[in-house]
Amino acid sequence: MEGSWISLIPFCIVIITAIKTKQVFPGLTLGLIVGCYIINPSIVGGMEQAAQYIVESLTDINNLKIIIFLYMFSGLVGIMKASGGIKGFVKAASTKIHSRKQALLLTWASTLGTFSAPSFRIVTVAPIMKALLQKINMTRKELAFMIETSTQPVIVLIPIATAFVGYMVSVIEMGLQNQGIEADAYSLYIQSIPFNFFAISMIIIGTLFVWFRHPKKVDSEARNPEQIKESTQADEEEVPSKPWNLIVPVALVILLTLILTWLDGVKQGYTSFQAFIEADVLQAMVVALFFTLLITICMLIAQKQKLKKIIHEFIEAGNNLMSVILLLSVVWALSSVTEELGFSTFVTNNVDWVPQMLIPPVMFLIGSFVSYFIGSSWGTWGILMPLGISLAQAADASLPLVIGAVFASGSFGSIASPLSDNNNTIAGLLNINAMDYARYKLLPALIALGISTILYSIMTFIL
Repeated sequence: MEGSWISLIPFCIVIITAIKTKQVFPGLTLGLIVGCYIINPSIVGGMEQAAQYIVESLTDINNLKIIIFLYMFSGLVGIMKASGGIKGFVKAASTKIHSRKQALLLTWASTLGTFSAPSFRIVTVAPIMKALLQKINMTRKELAFMIETSTQPVIVLIPIATAFVGYMVSVIEMGLQNQGIEADAYSLYIQSIPFNFFAISMIIIGTLFVWFRHPKKVDSEARNPEQIKESTQADEEEVPSKPWNLIVPVALVILLTLILTWLDGVKQGYTSFQAFIEADVLQAMVVALFFTLLITICMLIAQKQKLKKIIHEFIEAGNNLMSVILLLSVVWALSSVTEELGFSTFVTNNVDWVPQMLIPPVMFLIGSFVSYFIGSSWGTWGILMPLGISLAQAADASLPLVIGAVFASGSFGSIASPLSDNNNTIAGLLNINAMDYARYKLLPALIALGISTILYSIMTFIL
């Protein structure tokens, strides 16, 4: 469908409904239905179209891998909790962690092994840090923000062994081919990393926000409304304190993910760092998790734990994330609907007013607008990277600077948008209202956006 202002209607409905209801899901559902009726304006046709998009989103191979990973890792966390792994780790860590600054240091230290993908890092770190909230004068929103600012903004700056790097290089390659430019896409990606001003600004702002924010008295409800209930249940069930039941599975899934990522790249004919770049990291993550689950179950059976209880805890914990999985399926379907309505065409057809000397800052602002409404960094990069490279070529602008601006704009949506996968996953894990959490972090995200815009404007004249 030819792009027009009509493609904005579903997004407007999502935002207005979400603000009114203070819930993301009703807005997403209504936006999806309205978009489908625009595409297929008949009584039954619109609903059939909506069902088709949801089914397609759930059967997409990469989306399916994300769903399997989220469910299985949530189940693994349930097993670790029931077997005393989380209780033991928290008991050991509580002797060291007494303040938000120490919690911040632990959160950053955990990036060393959990940088493969945002979903991997969030589902690994969030449950552990949530269990430590009793020891820290910090709300769940503050904890979520602390984890999230050390997730997406960090991962986009790492040039190997992440779920992002292969895709980021591929969208650069696509833009170069469209313009007939002879250049190495990976080299341009490396050169663009220092120009991802939003990711760098967000890391600094997020760290300062947690480190220097004046602590106030935080009540137990703000920390975790389930904490008292969980503690009571733990006492009643006499859960053992076995930190190795957490340390071993987490170490295994991290180590196996790195090994299997490299082996997948080698199997495709690449060596050394290139193997990490070209590998299917999502596939490696899922396979590593399968191995980890099997080994963990065998380890717990050796500890005389009942297989029936292990399976029960796995299924119960996995089911706790079904609301997040349902939400993501509607987000993905809505993204497909807006593409069918020509949203990306509408954006690219309305940027001919951009002055040549302002291409980097304007591309960053346009991309931030797009990423906020679609909640997807990958979608933003796919839409705008060919356009950014085309404009840079026509205006003889710095390619690494423009590429960095496009990547930065996608990171804004990942952090600030209430539709973001990361926003909804971490909100679900920490029992936070997704809309309230999105509003909570919007101000620091806008500060980082303002700083980044100024830096792109300055660098445009310098370069």
